[in-house]
Amino acid sequence: MKENSTDPVLLSQSATGEQTTVPGLILRAQSGFFEVETQHGSVIATLRGRLKEKRQETDLAAAGDRVRLRLLDDGNGLIEAIEKRSRVLSRRAPGRESEQVLVANPDQALFVFAGADPDPNFRMLDRFLVVAEREQIPAMICLNKIDLVERRSAEAEFQEYVSLGYPVLYASAKTGKGIRRLHNHLKGRLTVLAGPSGVGKTSLLNAIDPELKLRTMEVRQATRKGMHTTVFPQLIPIRGGGYVADTPGLKALGLWDIEPEELDAYFPEMRNLVAGCDFSNCTHIHEPGCAVLAAVEGGRISMERYDSYRRIRLGELDGSG
Repeated sequence: MKENSTDPVLLSQSATGEQTTVPGLILRAQSGFFEVETQHGSVIATLRGRLKEKRQETDLAAAGDRVRLRLLDDGNGLIEAIEKRSRVLSRRAPGRESEQVLVANPDQALFVFAGADPDPNFRMLDRFLVVAEREQIPAMICLNKIDLVERRSAEAEFQEYVSLGYPVLYASAKTGKGIRRLHNHLKGRLTVLAGPSGVGKTSLLNAIDPELKLRTMEVRQATRKGMHTTVFPQLIPIRGGGYVADTPGLKALGLWDIEPEELDAYFPEMRNLVAGCDFSNCTHIHEPGCAVLAAVEGGRISMERYDSYRRIRLGELDGSG
């Protein structure tokens, strides 16, 4: 089990006589610089040297972290302390065996897919939901571009997720349908926004709050794949209160440090059946007397969801594929 993400991150106090610190929220982290929202406005800050002295297996500070900040005479800031995290959304850092924190302290996750152009990628959705279950982040699903598909057919495709307890919202950034309901689910919360390229995540945010005027890109006609518009994780304040954590390409989202034998706990339809397996170390792949396989054969677990489990269990724990 992961230990570093929610532990206190090298709490540090200002030396006697130094300026009093103020609370802040990191909105954006990039190359050692942090945009921090404070009661005095937005401040660009760096980490105090002593915070970086100890080698870490996770990012010291990330978007969503609550910090104590000392304001400097030049208008910048120095982060003196980082509060303990309640939870994180993370992934394996590219090229190294450590955790890259994408967003700290999220209240919920919103996984966005499109009804068409591009078609829903259910295996990717299942990987996202595994991450949310692992980090105990309440998850919702939003199907954008509902204007491109027949509503009843779309609802049938996602009914299984509703039955598993995941709310599914249907919206169209183009027509405005479902936008008010989506906005109500985001107000007052820090929401992680994730999904494949081209599904209209940025367009949805612009529909919720036109003053954001976020940049969008169309789906590339040659490959029918989207182009990521976000480069660094950042928190975007939304109208009415709350933040949306827009994140860069997340193909490898968060299958961080998940042991194969714990995977069944992150599939809600499986975890209550495990005790009924004949073998305590059952992989639910080939063993006789497996309660999960019996549920699949009996139609109580869908073949599609089981296939997602099987693929992850047999080697896609890094999120590829």
